[in-house]
Amino acid sequence: MEASARMTCDFLGLRGGDTALLCMSLDYIAGKMMVVRALTCGLRLIVVEPSGHPLKSTQKEPSPLCTFAAMVPMQVWNTLQIPEERERLMAIKHLIIGGGAIDDALATALAGFPNAVWSTYGMTETLSHIALRRLSGPEATEWYTPLPGVSLTLTEDGCLVIDAPAVHDGRLVTNDIAEMALDGRFKILGRKDNVICSGGIKIQAEEVERLLRAHLRVPYMITKRRDEKFGEVVVLLTEGDVDVARDVCQRVLPKYWQPRDYVHTDQVPMTETGKPARKQAEQLVQNPSR
Repeated sequence: MEASARMTCDFLGLRGGDTALLCMSLDYIAGKMMVVRALTCGLRLIVVEPSGHPLKSTQKEPSPLCTFAAMVPMQVWNTLQIPEERERLMAIKHLIIGGGAIDDALATALAGFPNAVWSTYGMTETLSHIALRRLSGPEATEWYTPLPGVSLTLTEDGCLVIDAPAVHDGRLVTNDIAEMALDGRFKILGRKDNVICSGGIKIQAEEVERLLRAHLRVPYMITKRRDEKFGEVVVLLTEGDVDVARDVCQRVLPKYWQPRDYVHTDQVPMTETGKPARKQAEQLVQNPSR
């Protein structure tokens, strides 16, 4: 944990005396790591009650409140809705966001921030993040930059392999399908679990969803169904009109990515952290009631 803390502080240029906001529960690794970073790197820790509006109770404090803060997407989104809280969020020099998906709307809202906003990549096995991606300013990118001491490779089927001896013993093979640049940066294309093998063609569910984001305004998800002929087929689950979804897909998707079926649901299933509940979606489309 100390090694992980030093990696983050070195990457962000945090120094002793800088202030850090603890606004997440100590029951989880994200909250624990903020304390470890403060102890290890000499940061002055500002503690607020964990809530969906972490800056609400800081209105009387001087601005900027802190140099460094870590939040989950829900906390950031809620804060953006209140002008006074939004201003205080914008004043934070380094804001890291993890623990859930950052959708296009949130990324767009953060793009114009004057200071550094980062998306984190990591997992329980690495204690915290091992790479950061800039979301704000001209340096905003889809590519994650590994922290110092982290080496990355890909398996034959394109899954990311992490070698970070300071925070994990041995090589860690993930289920994340990634693309790597020559300079060592990477971007995540999707999960290996979410590859749909249809008639010998491998289709990444997240890639199809990305192509549709600019065209479908209602909640939707790409999932799959077992099929005797093709093995698996692409299915679009949507809260909207299936005929509208079909027209969009036929217009913007490559032929072999187009869903074989379209299923309406009152609510697209999501996890508590705002990520797609893929297994539940698969179950919904096996025997749909249209």
